[in-house]
Amino acid sequence: MTKSKSPFERPLSRRSILKGTVAAGAGFGALSLGDGKGLEFFRDAMAAEHPPIGTWPAGSTGKEVYVSIAVPRTGAYAVQGEDELKGWQLAIEHINSGHELLRKISPNTKKGILGKEVKAVVTDSGAKPNTAVQAHQRAISESKAVLLTGSTSSAVAVATNKLAQREHILYLAGISGSNDTTGKDCVRYGFRQNFYGETAANAIGPVLVKQFGKNKKMAFMTPDYTYGHTVTKSVNDYLTKNAGWTQVTNQVSPLGAPDFSSYLLNIANSGADVLINVNWGRDAVLSIQQANKFGILGKMKLAVPYQIPFLAPEVGGGLLAGVYAATDYWWTLEDKYPLAKAFNAEFVKKYGSRPEWGAENAYVSFAHWARMVEAAGTFYPPAVIKQYEKGETIPSLIGDVHYRPEDHQCVRPVVIVRGKAQKDMKNKEDFWEVIDVVPGAPLMQKPDAFGCKLGDYA
Repeated sequence: MTKSKSPFERPLSRRSILKGTVAAGAGFGALSLGDGKGLEFFRDAMAAEHPPIGTWPAGSTGKEVYVSIAVPRTGAYAVQGEDELKGWQLAIEHINSGHELLRKISPNTKKGILGKEVKAVVTDSGAKPNTAVQAHQRAISESKAVLLTGSTSSAVAVATNKLAQREHILYLAGISGSNDTTGKDCVRYGFRQNFYGETAANAIGPVLVKQFGKNKKMAFMTPDYTYGHTVTKSVNDYLTKNAGWTQVTNQVSPLGAPDFSSYLLNIANSGADVLINVNWGRDAVLSIQQANKFGILGKMKLAVPYQIPFLAPEVGGGLLAGVYAATDYWWTLEDKYPLAKAFNAEFVKKYGSRPEWGAENAYVSFAHWARMVEAAGTFYPPAVIKQYEKGETIPSLIGDVHYRPEDHQCVRPVVIVRGKAQKDMKNKEDFWEVIDVVPGAPLMQKPDAFGCKLGDYA
């Protein structure tokens, strides 16, 4: 017997576009304004002041709306992609059921958004921009997707930003650490909830100076794309300007490199006091393991300025004990934030393990989107965008946040953690100690500092 597909894995078909087209062109003769459907059609499809744009109104005239999720399920960032996907899936379940936790963030969400069930088209992007863009384009044409999300690679985020602006469909970046995502490559139709290179650097920089002192020599390991280059620049700029540190080498490697030996040899001979590893996902795991084999970790201190908390068990060997890192979320924050505790409990109940920060970012991003659509009272994209741009204070899992209208970046805390030795772990997932939760606003550059020009609403 053929197993039925999950609503999260719905195959793309020609039928969905035909349904949207027929609904949009049927006219009022088929609907009575006396029933809810007729009124809804009038509001969403025929308001004279809102001409069609993007997939609106065709994508939201039925009982369902579709979101397109292009996330890496294979390749160097697959582990993090799967964690993100779990966060989105949990958020969709909670949106559709009107779950209590979701309503703490989006209080007007009852069942579905504006009464419409949310479904997802999920594609493996492999962290490749072209693959992600093509997947989103299929979801737009075949399912009339009203929202795009995913990334895990900032190269994908930047490419999807451009697609979203061109197609006039909202895009919520998944994991994306590049300054450029809400900097020079920002768009009116793009939003980001998570922290990024500049805020990571300004949060962890003072910690590194306090722990290691001034006038140190530093070696960088940098992945060769927008995330790596902007994070390295922000960290280098902070430590150079504020503590007299000197960059003695910057080893730039391609995404998905299987062997870091040549880069590590250069680092070993650089005379650096501190190794700052900007690699991410599987690349971070392999480069740290190989650095240990080269004897580098016995000679240099290690810092990870932008990281995933579950890097520690993936690297293994207790290599991250005592290592400082900046991150977006860590599950022990539940001791301080009630919404984090509720989220962790729901995640564990569904998946049997605690979430990484990709899942937290995914869940919060969808909850914020639900809130904005409900407040706008429509899926009409410019109205939803303008709701974000009000800059209102809204809840997240780690306190109140808001979105800057100038660049669509969420102003949110950065979490500083320090790796625990195995003897200090209280349970098998207690890898990190939270050192500080640094408020976001003082960490951020001025809205125009990185060249953001949002572009038009239509």
